[in-house]
Amino acid sequence: MPTLAVLLCTDSFTAAWDDLAADAGFDLLRLADDADGLAAFERALSGEAIGIVAAGGAEDAVAERLALRRLGGEWALVGAAADHRLAVMAMRAGATEYLALPGDLAILRTWLAACAHRLGGRRSGAAFATREGLRYAFAEIAGESPALMAALERVARILPRGNATVLITGETGTGKELVARALHYGGPRAAAPFVDVNCTAIPETLLESELFGHEAGAFTDARTAKPGLFETADGGTLFLDEIGHLPLALQGKLLRVLETRTVRRLGAQRATPFDVRLVAATHVDLAAAVARGEFREDLWYRLNVVQVELPPLRERGDDVLLLARSFLRRLAEEYEMPVPTLTPAAEQALRMRGWAGNVRELRNAMERALLLADGARIDAADVDGPASRASGTGGELPWPAPLHDLIPAAAQAMLARCGGNKSETARRLGISRPRLQRLLEPAADGATVPYEDD
Repeated sequence: MPTLAVLLCTDSFTAAWDDLAADAGFDLLRLADDADGLAAFERALSGEAIGIVAAGGAEDAVAERLALRRLGGEWALVGAAADHRLAVMAMRAGATEYLALPGDLAILRTWLAACAHRLGGRRSGAAFATREGLRYAFAEIAGESPALMAALERVARILPRGNATVLITGETGTGKELVARALHYGGPRAAAPFVDVNCTAIPETLLESELFGHEAGAFTDARTAKPGLFETADGGTLFLDEIGHLPLALQGKLLRVLETRTVRRLGAQRATPFDVRLVAATHVDLAAAVARGEFREDLWYRLNVVQVELPPLRERGDDVLLLARSFLRRLAEEYEMPVPTLTPAAEQALRMRGWAGNVRELRNAMERALLLADGARIDAADVDGPASRASGTGGELPWPAPLHDLIPAAAQAMLARCGGNKSETARRLGISRPRLQRLLEPAADGATVPYEDD
């Protein structure tokens, strides 16, 4: 079993290293941040160990020490916050990755799994796949609405087709990454790496090197060769999240890589073949982006082999209640608290909410309600949040009331359900957008606006 050497510079996040190492199939070697520990860390890297410098909270001190050193082998610097200055320093010192926890925890897991797969072979990869397969089981994706079932039926059809390119679309927070992981761990490539990259999280100047890799000397500070993510994911799945924001200059290079199934590192003379399933995701309307000249039409056709559109939560009916109860059970177990119940008023409030952040917003709302609610019951006030208060209606119409008061209130309520999207609100109400705008902004003199559309 390969070794993960962790140089502990602070007590931050120390409890997690045992689980992270075990999940990826590593033996853990804990080292103190002193002269002996650093020497042992360097010896481990000179062998076959993977290294992590855990600097969370002590970045400045670590930066001073590493600025005078050049560590060989494969290792990552883990800090407490995203810091481009520290990332550059880490690369100069020989690090292959800079990650900030807890935000980059999923990326850290992926990197560790890829390293274990490369060092330990298929056996460790299969063990990791078994564990991740349980976490991201296709059958565990919660929901019973027809819209979700239609999307999952399409995923199920391509699950065994390990070479099919998949484009997952949907609003932010609808579960695109969850479906991508279920697609990988439920398919024939499960024992190989699942490598994910958020195209908006990496600076444009570094993204090309991250995707395609580089040779030593390819650019300033590139002192060692580094494989790109296509090579890292070889045999498995490469998940490109938020691909709609991929810089236009890189889109042509990505298209060529996908068409030739080879990748050439920056500064390399020869291309390297790879074997990956590509899964891309975006909340951007790529067809509209193509029309605006912001996305290459040929790349869109290349990605749009099998499209899976995930519905927003507001279109999934009572799935919101099913998910809310599921989150409450899991969170109550995590916090070691009794599982609360939802009152009828809370259920109604959940149904009426617009959920602009979709499932991610719902989970956060349930966590907040669990922690702040009085007693074992969650009421409507406990699930109220910024999204519903912003509409000014709280999800309830002023009933009974005159018709000229109910109509604007209904427009406000529908606007909340549509997450503030006025075009979608107008479509659902069957009126024009200018008409909707007048309903949302009543005349200053108090005159009423007739309901009939223009």
